[in-house]
Amino acid sequence: MQSIAFTESKPNTLGIELELQIVDPHTFDLKGAAEDLLAQIVNHPYADRVKPEITRSMIELNSSVHTDANRLLAEMRDMRKLLVEAADAVGVRVAGGGTHAFMRWNERAIYDAPRFQYLSEMYGYLAQQFTVFGQHIHLGVPSGDDAIALTHKLSCYVPHFIVLAASSPYFEGVDTLFACSRLNALNAFPLCGHLPPEVGDWQGFERYFSQMQSSGLIESIKDLYWDVRPKPEFGTVEVRVCDTPLTVERACQIAAFAQALGAVLADEPVPDAQAWQAYRTNRFQASRFGIHGSYVDAAEGRMRLSDHLRATFERLLPVAREQGTADMLEALFDDTFKGGDSQWLREQFDRSQDVTQAVAAAVDLWRGETPAEVVPDLPARRRVRASSEPIFNMDTLQPFDFKRLGSRLH
Repeated sequence: MQSIAFTESKPNTLGIELELQIVDPHTFDLKGAAEDLLAQIVNHPYADRVKPEITRSMIELNSSVHTDANRLLAEMRDMRKLLVEAADAVGVRVAGGGTHAFMRWNERAIYDAPRFQYLSEMYGYLAQQFTVFGQHIHLGVPSGDDAIALTHKLSCYVPHFIVLAASSPYFEGVDTLFACSRLNALNAFPLCGHLPPEVGDWQGFERYFSQMQSSGLIESIKDLYWDVRPKPEFGTVEVRVCDTPLTVERACQIAAFAQALGAVLADEPVPDAQAWQAYRTNRFQASRFGIHGSYVDAAEGRMRLSDHLRATFERLLPVAREQGTADMLEALFDDTFKGGDSQWLREQFDRSQDVTQAVAAAVDLWRGETPAEVVPDLPARRRVRASSEPIFNMDTLQPFDFKRLGSRLH
């Protein structure tokens, strides 16, 4: 059995990766200009943390390691400024969002790097269709055993992360009716999914990895396209299920949520096998219906996902106060329960009935420029619920009073 070294990390440290869209400033279609962007910043101190991705119309930002999500935000704002200036210099723009709203997969060119060329040969057209954009969140853990335990614990909250980050309602010019359509591109890969429930410690993971490798199913841990996976060389657990948000502010708010959640889960038991029964259904509900979806809890049964998410925020707020990120979680809560990035993109489309303008608005938002608020004179969108029973009524939602919660806790 192969031994896999796990790098020790300090608990509650965090970092993020953001995959971003490179956009033509005139057509707002994707543009294959990753090489030009990388060349523009080659002498900058951040150059080694701006990287290519599988197709040439993608670029990735990698943060350093932080204990404070507020410092992470300051760093990501600096990186955004660098990337915006570099993009302007080479004649392109940059945007967040889990999918580009109208790109065509067959027009995407694979970036010229050995691993990306291997993936193209291995997966054919799926590699070009993999021009989707995600946020990855890394949480530090001290050991491999801790990584396996946290991977299992976080898996129950995959739907929550999907909802918080959902920003991919459009794909190839069509409203998919999903809050997060990006994950459908990942579902086509044979090694997507989650850590097997029977893997209970690091030795068990080493055994599983050796079996997969000796069978020729994988070459490295990178081949495991799990929603949450251990990252031994970094000493982290990596949450991979999030769309890239439309702003660095929201990306860092979600990272702060993950950091507080990791701290809360640290002393809780690993969920039992029953918790996995609804994994794929819960994941689908969050992707399809967002905040309006349903959620099956192993102990409580079926409930509104919004109720479980609200209760999770309540649990996390005291820890967030200790970590100095309560304001970030409050802002994240408020925006999520107003519809989040996915709803915002649909509103931009509704203003013009032009999906190109939704991309243009996302470009402006990434730069920190918010379009003027215009209420469209359009028929109300028919909302399809997650079941025949209404799950959630956004129109009657009352804002959550965090101050009231805080007074109850003190």
